[in-house]
Amino acid sequence: MAAFTGCVPKRYLTASQLYVRQLQNDSASKANQISDLQGKIAGLQNDISNLNGQVANLSRANGDKQNQLENSRQTLAAQQARLQQLQSLLDAQKQKSEEIRKKMADALSGFNSNELTVTQKNGKVYVSLQENLLFPSGSAVVSDKGVDALSKLAAVLNLNPDIQIDVEGHTDSIPIKIKFQDNWDLSTARANSIVRILVNKYNVSPLNVIASGHSQYDPVAPNSTPEGRAQNRRTDIILSPKLDELYKLISQ
Repeated sequence: MAAFTGCVPKRYLTASQLYVRQLQNDSASKANQISDLQGKIAGLQNDISNLNGQVANLSRANGDKQNQLENSRQTLAAQQARLQQLQSLLDAQKQKSEEIRKKMADALSGFNSNELTVTQKNGKVYVSLQENLLFPSGSAVVSDKGVDALSKLAAVLNLNPDIQIDVEGHTDSIPIKIKFQDNWDLSTARANSIVRILVNKYNVSPLNVIASGHSQYDPVAPNSTPEGRAQNRRTDIILSPKLDELYKLISQ
């Protein structure tokens, strides 16, 4: 009976020892699992931190894009306003040019179409006076009828002092043989004669006038026929509303 009683504690002891070892193994396994989970948690926290950084970067980028968009809108609005200003100035120039054309056509209505024409092109008014109205052949001395035409033209110009006046002399292609060196000389002399009459006789402001000679190199008709050459022997007086405000706006 004593021997049997001594064996039971040993068996229990062994079982207890095995159970303890199992618990120790389970504890070590759980510790490893906890360590793995802690590593994963640290990794996830790092991922969250990275994602937060990306969100912050995207927020900043979005803010920058919003600022760029707003700047673009402001720039576009400024450009549209500038275009409207330019269009308003161009419309005003066109209207002024049309008014000058009508006034000039009315003032010169007593002359025939084969003596002069008044047209509008590219915002400018062209008063084209033929040689048979202004000059004897080969001469730069303005005829009495030509002076009369210039007096009526000057009256309109003096009522509109904001007009730029370009006086262009033109010839046909037949070389000049007397008095003048060549057609350059003749065309320039004719333009100068007209300017002197406008300025000295009729008090047109010299600050508004430019004289130039184009010889035979700006024809309006073929020089191969007498009719074409007659059309090319002309003086063009080109009237342009001053565009100071327009140029100022364009240069900004």
